Amino acid sequence: MTASTQPAFPQAALEWLAAASDGHPLPTPRVLLLGRSAAPLGAALTRTGADLVACDTSRAGVRALLNRAPRALPTVAAAEHLPFAAMAFDVVHVHQSLHDLAEGALASIARALAPHGHLAVSYTVRDDSVPWVRRLTALLRDVDPQAMAGAYGTESIDRLEGSTFFGEVEQRSHRLWVPISRVDLLGMVARRFPDLEQDRLSRLMADVGELYESSARVPEPLLLPYRVACWRARVDHSEFTSQLDAPTEGLRIRL
Repeated sequence: MTASTQPAFPQAALEWLAAASDGHPLPTPRVLLLGRSAAPLGAALTRTGADLVACDTSRAGVRALLNRAPRALPTVAAAEHLPFAAMAFDVVHVHQSLHDLAEGALASIARALAPHGHLAVSYTVRDDSVPWVRRLTALLRDVDPQAMAGAYGTESIDRLEGSTFFGEVEQRSHRLWVPISRVDLLGMVARRFPDLEQDRLSRLMADVGELYESSARVPEPLLLPYRVACWRARVDHSEFTSQLDAPTEGLRIRL
């Protein structure tokens, strides 16, 4: 389930992800936004004055990143073959896509991180513990047992925690509430079942409309509950068999 507009990224979550392992902000950090799904972090990171690089496997993905962070340095590259000098970044941000990274990506990211640097991973996930969301889930699963299954990819954190290229992984969560109107909720349900027979769809829409009216505090809209799950993993270079040398003149990209 998603709102009609993408949830904003909480400032508190961004500050925690971007901070050094001692909890303090980094002065003019060198930051890599890895993958187009990290775009929601771009505008806020730009405001911090960070030196940003926007990297995706396609030009379209890089453009999506630049829409939020127009001053970032654009780079088209795969995560497992990052074309940057060793130790080029203080922080690498991966949002909503750790599970999509190919084999070898964690080693490539670790190589690109400075000795004090860390990988910042985040996922925005729906909080199904809220009563009205549980009721909505029951209605939709009466039509499709797989509805609102909530497969976000957060299980990929196990791979990060088991990686020899990263040390201790810290975790924190932040609450996020997103307003949704009755019309938008009904539209969301209708899009979920485009091939449902009309009679059954009409009954479902009526039930969802009744749920909305009994749960919202008129004139306020319902609030979609999300949780922004965040992890910080400090890099560990001890597993590299060759010497890594930090860049001497800023950021270098091999062509």
